[in-house]
Amino acid sequence: MTTKSEYVQLPSLGMIELTVEDLGVGQPFLLLHGGAGPQSVLPFAERFATVKGVRVLVPVHPGFGGTARPDGLRRVDQLAEVYTVLVDSLDLQDVTVIGNSLGGWITAEIALRKDPRISGIVLLDAVGLDVPGHPVADFFGMDMDEVFSRTFHDPARFAFDPASLPPAAQAVAAGNRSALAAYAGDGMTDAALAERLADLELPTLVLWGESDRIADPDYGRAYAAAIPMARFVLLEGTGHAPQQETPERVIDAIWNSGELMRSPAAAPANTTE
Repeated sequence: MTTKSEYVQLPSLGMIELTVEDLGVGQPFLLLHGGAGPQSVLPFAERFATVKGVRVLVPVHPGFGGTARPDGLRRVDQLAEVYTVLVDSLDLQDVTVIGNSLGGWITAEIALRKDPRISGIVLLDAVGLDVPGHPVADFFGMDMDEVFSRTFHDPARFAFDPASLPPAAQAVAAGNRSALAAYAGDGMTDAALAERLADLELPTLVLWGESDRIADPDYGRAYAAAIPMARFVLLEGTGHAPQQETPERVIDAIWNSGELMRSPAAAPANTTE
């Protein structure tokens, strides 16, 4: 794993510094984390890069992981612009973007920019869509016990007491929470997103944990229904963070998706449609 500082220039915001973890070589994947921060996707990135011989780039959204967030950077569509410029500046081709939760929302916005360098997307329990009758859970109104119980199929594997963290780690967690609020708002939805996705023509894999209680499986089905080329796969024994809870199932589902992989493996994915 190599940690790099990359710089992207946006007309409206100027120069933005990004921390990017760069793992492996081969077909490039851009992996975008959710509100839990980069640590929620890095073990998955390492496993994916090692097992399948691909290159995985994991940027830290500014404001997360102890990084600085420019004052003017406060919307998901702006983050999508940042990462589109990053892909262009790195001269990457045939990029599949994978995003979990907030990262999935950013992924959808990247796809809507229709950059020819982006060849497909994977939405892992993404938020951002307004689905009547299936609201995204109010993260900011929950204590941490409820967050863990709603996020994981088996919360006992992942729960911890935030008060037990050292002060520096508590400060990072507080920064993550503040950045999430800035980018996603209280409701974590965009009322216009579904209408805009209706014109998206890009291979899309929507992977969803059957035990997700942040955004339930019907929310995921609505996401897939909103994108003409999307395929929905339900992951058993999995909650809102499949890359943490059942990483091998996620890797199998992506690897066996012919529309996303140049050379997919032949065995079927361990998933339930």
